[in-house]
Amino acid sequence: MRILFWGTPDFALPSLRALMGEGHEVVGVVTRPDRPAGRGRTLTPSPVRTVAEEEGIPVLTPERPRGEAFLAELRALEPELSVVVAYGHILDASVLDLPRLGSVNVHASLLPELRGAAPVNWALIRGRGETGVTIMQMTEGLDAGPILLQRRLPIEPGDSAGGLYLRLSELGAEALIEALALMEIGGLEPMEQNHDLATYAPKVDRETARIRWGWPARQVANQIRGMDPVPGAWSLLDGEPLKLFRPRVVEAPEDGGTESLPGTVLRADPEAGLVVRTREGALRLDEVQPAGKRRMPAPAWLRGGGPSPGDRLV
Repeated sequence: MRILFWGTPDFALPSLRALMGEGHEVVGVVTRPDRPAGRGRTLTPSPVRTVAEEEGIPVLTPERPRGEAFLAELRALEPELSVVVAYGHILDASVLDLPRLGSVNVHASLLPELRGAAPVNWALIRGRGETGVTIMQMTEGLDAGPILLQRRLPIEPGDSAGGLYLRLSELGAEALIEALALMEIGGLEPMEQNHDLATYAPKVDRETARIRWGWPARQVANQIRGMDPVPGAWSLLDGEPLKLFRPRVVEAPEDGGTESLPGTVLRADPEAGLVVRTREGALRLDEVQPAGKRRMPAPAWLRGGGPSPGDRLV
């Protein structure tokens, strides 16, 4: 099948590689333009562009994927199908309907749940026990098209967004190849979504990642896991941001812990670790990233300083 591939981050790479490995002809790749990255803010190509160019695939990098000139470039590639995996722009009907077979999307949730930009993060933040991937026929609505195929994936207690992201990217590639094989033999039966059951997963930002110590311990732990590694859940300690990772729910110590305010440091030594009170219960945080420093084990940070019991994170 002649496929036009749309994608930008490393989440899309397993799907791109799977298409090539299964013998599909990837006639072109559309990805976001190069962006500044790193401390030097050097213009850096997207992971998808890097792989596509290594494979000799034509690459298009429009600022906005629209307009007659852009559509003419797409027509010249003569795609039969567009495959969209975390591209980063909403596509209009003129683009979606250009290939003979239309456009399909690999989405990292069990639609209609968690439509939007950050389904992996929000599956964790909202305490889901499972998630999955959906192969969807694309329409102009936000992740609202008919479902072609779904595959489920349990969420483990220690999962972070980063680890779950990798597992879903691989599952998405497997589901995509299965869906295309069924498509070629007429074995797919599109199923309309129940739009009344839709939930949404908006982009996460710095404010989303600020820790709410006034939540119960399990809910705070879910928030921290859902922000790991990017953007990183954070709180202020003595006016400086501190990112926190790898939470474990523990009982609040009895020595005054039940009377302290949410965010109060209850333990802070290399042996007992960093333990912080929440509204209900407490969390032990096993990794930290102080402002301007690398991510490190909490005991290593505490050996060099850190907070004292009674200090408060806000």
